[in-house]
Amino acid sequence: MTRRKRLIYAAPALPLAMLGLPLLVILPDFWAGAMRLDLATVGIVLTAVRIFDVVIDPMVGRLSDLSSSRFGRRRPFMALAMPVAAVGAIGLFFPPAGAGALWLFVFYALVTWGWTALSLPYWAWGAELSEDYAERQRITSLREGGTILGILISALAPVLLGITSHVGQAHLLALLTIGLAGPAVALALIAVPDPKPARGAAPPAGLGDALRLIGGNAPFRRLILAWAVNGLANGLPAALILIVFDKVLHAPDASGPILLVYFAAGVASVPLWLALSVRAGKHRAWTIAMAVSGLAFAFVPSILHTAHPLIWFGVISLFTGAGLGADFTIPPAIQADVVDVDELASGERRAGLYFAAATMAQKAGNALAPGIAFPLLGLAGFSTHGRNGAMQITLLLLLYCGVPSALKIAAAAIMRRFPIDRAAQEDLRAAIAARA
Repeated sequence: MTRRKRLIYAAPALPLAMLGLPLLVILPDFWAGAMRLDLATVGIVLTAVRIFDVVIDPMVGRLSDLSSSRFGRRRPFMALAMPVAAVGAIGLFFPPAGAGALWLFVFYALVTWGWTALSLPYWAWGAELSEDYAERQRITSLREGGTILGILISALAPVLLGITSHVGQAHLLALLTIGLAGPAVALALIAVPDPKPARGAAPPAGLGDALRLIGGNAPFRRLILAWAVNGLANGLPAALILIVFDKVLHAPDASGPILLVYFAAGVASVPLWLALSVRAGKHRAWTIAMAVSGLAFAFVPSILHTAHPLIWFGVISLFTGAGLGADFTIPPAIQADVVDVDELASGERRAGLYFAAATMAQKAGNALAPGIAFPLLGLAGFSTHGRNGAMQITLLLLLYCGVPSALKIAAAAIMRRFPIDRAAQEDLRAAIAARA
């Protein structure tokens, strides 16, 4: 692909990522506060939609694999999903007075399921734009680099514009997302080709059969295990960082600048990981990134008693943020190579279903983090409002940095002997071409 087409393909990732902050952080407070809906009801509604989302992931992935039209098989899904997600975002953050639980459920479902129907074909499309080992990394690096930059902008934009209320922040980010994502998606649909699907001699397998087949893909099993373990390692610090700044560092206002350092390091590191992935191999680059992040997390307890712990915390955030750049950009590119294994075995290209399975693993890892950390802290008697003893603080630090450090090292060990490097991937493509 030309650089121009890679940029056009990657462009929607930036505005789409900007909706993550209002959906994850602002939405519960918005509906429980400004809309005066009971907090328990808000939690039940959001959980119900997310439960259905787990079922929708493989269905969308599989349907986009099986679809066929003169416009391609990925582009029609994105063209239909974009307006659905936009209507959901408008209804969710600009509700009428008196809107209740049913309104929240309908429009949260529209934006959540619309985003799923947009993102899964979008990722699968990227995996099919090139058969070249290095080119796949370039495509993924641009797209996921845009994702990290979008997250960074979503955190910075309200601050730069002086918008402090959650209602104002939600309105700003929803409008920015819709206003930028619509044209970006439309341009990508027009300018970027949607390759024809590979089809085997046998009829395409049904969803259940396809899930069993991808379960027999050994490189995919290894990749998805590392992805899930690493997702849990990232989810624990994300769930606990605000508590650590408040109860350990006693500087809650410093969390914002440190998070900006973290995400800025993630954006800046993307070219480094791209170069290392092309030169040394994708799985080796990701292994190095996870090992470095794991070691960086291990240093957190030792800096707490220094003269300037916040400065040292910022230094650690540079290394862990750089690791985030690898976590976003490298595994999806490896996923494209893993799909080649399935294509050689089946004659069918199921990138949509593979990305759906990977998304489910990531969601499971992220969902487990608060489900593990908060109950354990509660059992230990940890208080978010009062004082805590040495045992409670030690447990908090163990969950914030000790366990993630060990999980990062474990995920690096899982990927260290990953079987698909550049030579193996070229052999796979040659075998697929020869059979065709």
